[in-house]
Amino acid sequence: MSEKYKARNQENIHFITFAVVGWADVFTRREYKDLLVESLQYCQEKKGLQIFGWCIMSNHLHLALRTDERFPLAAVVRDFKKYTSVALVRAIQENIQESRKEWLLALFRTTAEGSSKHQKFQFWQNQYHPVELTGNELQQRCLDYIHNNPIEAGFVREPESYVYSSAIDYAGGKGLLNITHME
Repeated sequence: MSEKYKARNQENIHFITFAVVGWADVFTRREYKDLLVESLQYCQEKKGLQIFGWCIMSNHLHLALRTDERFPLAAVVRDFKKYTSVALVRAIQENIQESRKEWLLALFRTTAEGSSKHQKFQFWQNQYHPVELTGNELQQRCLDYIHNNPIEAGFVREPESYVYSSAIDYAGGKGLLNITHME
């Protein structure tokens, strides 16, 4: 990874985005989104992940997060992407109702052929470019961007109506993941 894309200060909140290779719309099925949520919960419980904001879109995931000193951000991201890529490919392979199965698997297989890091399939794009969120204004702009993604995509009219996001938490409700509110 390039030096300019490394998280410099582990104590600060970072904004990152993971995108599916080819921007394929994998997360149109609930079971695939739920797999991401379960994996994020695991990282919160076992890997010191603190989530301040999040949103799963049809082909990418936005997170505002930080890790504690025991777990470097790069290691948590690596482990998360590695586990979820294998689990999601397996879920697609086993889903008898997945009409796009052959197309998706061919995309993941073809993308892996050009990579020295992947053996059979590549699910996620390689980069994630952490952006350090220093200051309240930048943090608020990031949260607004994350929470307004489903509105921009035409999924909902109000951010807090989108289940796979932390917007409900900032509107006074309880979402799918435990979040730490930005101050």
